Formats: sequence, structure tokens, C-alpha cells
Amino acid sequence: MSNELRQKAIRLLARREHTRAELARKLADHGNPEEIAAVIAELQASHLQSDTRAAESYVRSHAERLGASRLRQNLKTRGVTGELIDAQLAPGALPDELERARVVWRRKFPAAPTDAREWARQARFLQGRGFASDVIRRLLKQPAGAID
Repeated sequence: MSNELRQKAIRLLARREHTRAELARKLADHGNPEEIAAVIAELQASHLQSDTRAAESYVRSHAERLGASRLRQNLKTRGVTGELIDAQLAPGALPDELERARVVWRRKFPAAPTDAREWARQARFLQGRGFASDVIRRLLKQPAGAID
């Protein structure tokens, strides 16, 4: 059974990097907890599974579309430790949050908000993407000419 479990885990890792917690959750229906823990430990020992690599991969592929708070929450959901999250989202590890927010905002909205209702709608969109309130305010409070 553990060989089948190992093969299943390797197939999952071949598609994308998984954290230890994600692998355990996905393998739960295919074996008992002891077998799963043993297979994951073996994969970690042979460097086929790494929480650090999984976190780096996730941040690299999602950082341009999401703010730091959303990235932090998604990494927690994936079972990444707090220390590893802090290392991945450390100042200087990501491009400037304001610039990332500006790129996301420009893709979605053709123009700066003209009234309070539109400002709130655009702010909610950026907030849902995980950008900080101060970044959203700075981005949307700029005069229309300064954004372009």
C-alpha cells in the first residue's frame, strides 16, 4: 500500500509543489495517517517535497495579482508555518505593493473613480485581492492624471 501511496504523492508533486499539509490532506483517502506520515517524511528526506519550495512557488506565481495579506492568508490555508510565511513576504522579497496594486487596478478599471460609489467599488475590489487599506487609499486618491 505504501508504494501506491508514494506513487500517488509523486504524481501530485509532479503537477505542482505541495506543502506537507496539502499532501497529507490529499492522501488521506488512500492510506492511514502513519503510512502517510512515513511517505511524506521519505519524500522530504529525498528532497522531493519541501514546504519552502512550495511557498516560494506559490508566492512567485500569485504575487503579481494579490496583496500581501491575501498571500499570507492563502499560505496559512496551505499549511505553511508562520516563520516561512514571514520569510517569503519579508520587505524587499516582493515588488512594491503599490505598484502591484496599480497593475491589478489598471487591468480591471479603465479610469479613476469619479464619485464615492465608484471609489468604494474599486476599493472593495482591491481589498478583496488582499491589498492594504493605506495602499488602496494612496492609489485611488491620486489625481486622475497622475495614475496614467
